[in-house]
Amino acid sequence: MGLFFNKKKEAPKTELVAVADGQLIALADVPDPVFAQKMMGEGFAVEPTGNVVVAPIAGEIIQVADTLHAYGIQSEEGVEVLVHIGLDTVALKGEGFEAQVKMGDKVVAGTPLAKIDLAYLAEHAPSTTIPVIVTNGNIENYAYEIIQPTATVAGETVALRVTKA
Repeated sequence: MGLFFNKKKEAPKTELVAVADGQLIALADVPDPVFAQKMMGEGFAVEPTGNVVVAPIAGEIIQVADTLHAYGIQSEEGVEVLVHIGLDTVALKGEGFEAQVKMGDKVVAGTPLAKIDLAYLAEHAPSTTIPVIVTNGNIENYAYEIIQPTATVAGETVALRVTKA
């Protein structure tokens, strides 16, 4: 009789996919101490080879930086993710970025967030690396399964699994 009632529910998992075509890299290898030392949270990064940056998860757009270089998404499970396009790109004041979403938009994994001029960013920013950070992970007590570095396809390659404890 206890066969049906004693089953443990599996904790909800959220998969984050690569935000751009390119190469998945470990957060520790991002050439910026704030991201590399995980001061903002756990995550991954992509060295992009394409000009489109997509949502890593389904959810609602909760932040679009005025300079169009950073996007915040909150999933239905409560996972909050920051997609930060390039390093020190706030100084570009929106040059090289074209937003594809606005605050309050609902997105699915793979929805374009921004079109970027990768050549312009490579010339004018210290790095085109795109860190993707779970910003509320320390508060919410998540467990992380980080995928090993690999080539990525935007919106398809799973880069990180987050399980709410």
